[in-house]
Amino acid sequence: MDLISKARHFIASHYPRKHLLAVSALGILLTGVALYPEQNARGDRLNDADSLVNADFPNQINTSPDSLDPVTASTNSAANTPDLENATPDSTLPQWSDLTVSSGDTLSAMFSEVGLSATELYRVVNSSEEANILNRLYPGNELSFHISEPGQLDALKVMTSPLEGFLFTRLDDTYEATPIVIEPEVRQVQKHGQIAASLFLAADQAEIPAGVIMEMADIFGGVIDFLLDPREGDQFSLIYEEKYLNDERVGTGEIIGAQFINRGREYLALRYQNEAGQVGYFSPAGESMQRAFLRNPLDVFRISSNFNPNRRHPVLNTIRAHKGTDYAAPTGTPIRATADGTVTWAARNGSFGNLVVIKHHGAFETKYAHLNAYANGVKKGSRIQQGQIIGYVGSTGSATGPHLHYEFLINGVHKNPRTVVDQLPQVVSLEEAEMERFRSSTMPIIEQFAQANPRQPLLTMASQ
Repeated sequence: MDLISKARHFIASHYPRKHLLAVSALGILLTGVALYPEQNARGDRLNDADSLVNADFPNQINTSPDSLDPVTASTNSAANTPDLENATPDSTLPQWSDLTVSSGDTLSAMFSEVGLSATELYRVVNSSEEANILNRLYPGNELSFHISEPGQLDALKVMTSPLEGFLFTRLDDTYEATPIVIEPEVRQVQKHGQIAASLFLAADQAEIPAGVIMEMADIFGGVIDFLLDPREGDQFSLIYEEKYLNDERVGTGEIIGAQFINRGREYLALRYQNEAGQVGYFSPAGESMQRAFLRNPLDVFRISSNFNPNRRHPVLNTIRAHKGTDYAAPTGTPIRATADGTVTWAARNGSFGNLVVIKHHGAFETKYAHLNAYANGVKKGSRIQQGQIIGYVGSTGSATGPHLHYEFLINGVHKNPRTVVDQLPQVVSLEEAEMERFRSSTMPIIEQFAQANPRQPLLTMASQ
């Protein structure tokens, strides 16, 4: 008896027929259940693969064996060629992927997030001079990626502000840069404030952006000392531009006019552009608000030590003339040149620490000491404009804390920086021949201030 016959004889002798039938049925059922998921899963994977092909190539030419026949192949090709003119948007086609730059983000991580390799990043960054903008991204900047095939970037849109950016479009293995400039809606607004504690707090309460109030301080910087002059009860009014995009404010524009009433004395600055396109701020009498020198080289500070020929030196503990003014301010506070000039020194200088010296027109010279760092491009021989950032507050040299030591010299003789400005002439006044055009251009601004402040008499043409 062979092995199979012996097995049958054993089962028949020890198990009833009903049991055998039940076991057989159960075995068939389990076999079917085990095989079904595998076949179903395989079918799903094939369906997915087909859908991916169809998504990428929705109008594929038929490549079945029948299509090898010349007549059939020609017919099928004509029937399946994409109709680009009558094509309609397909929801399965790729869309823009938008990312917003956050603190700590890197370009490589953002490219990786949308499935792009380091090679693709390298191509974009090195495609043009405009692509350098990708090395200067800040939190809040927006990047939009258009990817038609996995790993291939067709276009990259970089918005550095709501109104400006670049579009990088793929051309073979490089990218072409096109500037994006969105024209906003410009609205003119007028706001007022009154000083109770400080100018900046009053501006905040009047919902005037910090950048606008800083610009106002610059405009009046030659005639008002915003450290010592403002008093409680002083008032100010501003007419300036705000930029809107889809009814959302996205920035500010030019200051059209500014009024400041300090201790009962009114100052009025009017924006004027001459026929040559030059822009400046002038009093109603046509006198420039810009003076030869700004009163202060810092925007945020307090005076820690004034000009004093008999001051006791805080480090040496000896009587030594203090030939300038010390402005205490946090490390890194920007320092502005108080007038146009040429840098004659920008290096370490003994107890002055990091020092910048600027030679101005005529016999004037200014010094800026104890700097933490120099601004980019500031070196010996550099041409500097009034208000330009030349360095940052520090405590280098013989300094007990972060501050700026500022000196003012005329013909090599030290003068008190806080009083000498009043003795200096203005930069420019309008020629008489231009006054008629100036009055016509600025009278609407004066009238707008007058309507908003009917109790406050404004300057007339002859009052200054």
